[in-house]
Amino acid sequence: MAKKAKKQQQAGGTPATVALTAAGVGFTVHAYEHDPAHPSYGEEAAEAMGVSPDRVFKTLVADVDGDLTVAVVPVAGSLDLKALAAAVGGKRAAMADPAAAERTTGYVRGGISPLGQRKRLRTVLDASARGHATICVSAGRRGLEVELAPDDLARLTDAVVAPVGRL
Repeated sequence: MAKKAKKQQQAGGTPATVALTAAGVGFTVHAYEHDPAHPSYGEEAAEAMGVSPDRVFKTLVADVDGDLTVAVVPVAGSLDLKALAAAVGGKRAAMADPAAAERTTGYVRGGISPLGQRKRLRTVLDASARGHATICVSAGRRGLEVELAPDDLARLTDAVVAPVGRL
């Protein structure tokens, strides 16, 4: 990590915000008080920010044929595992073990960001993201979201854009 990125991270940034800053991408950080009793991290974020749940995307880690793969889908829906497998040329997908997801990404559950991961994973962004000027994804910590253009997210994560979400 570059010296400037380390300083930004120490100053309260996360690996996700550091990656966005380093890439020169426009983004907005939204912070809110996380309630550990809330049943859904994504719905909590949408409510706290006053943003429609179809613009707030959750980052899920799945195992596709033995390889961890990130799916970024609207919090208003769920992940279609068959569609995810097909999007990356796989046969079978299942949700990853939460401990493996945390260990591999470097983030805790409920705060996994598609950006700035410890180990860069294949990423699939739900095609519905392109219907919005900006979307929100985790900034790498519970209670912290980052808003950015979906094309910027796709470019920075080398994401495949495919219909992998279900409403």
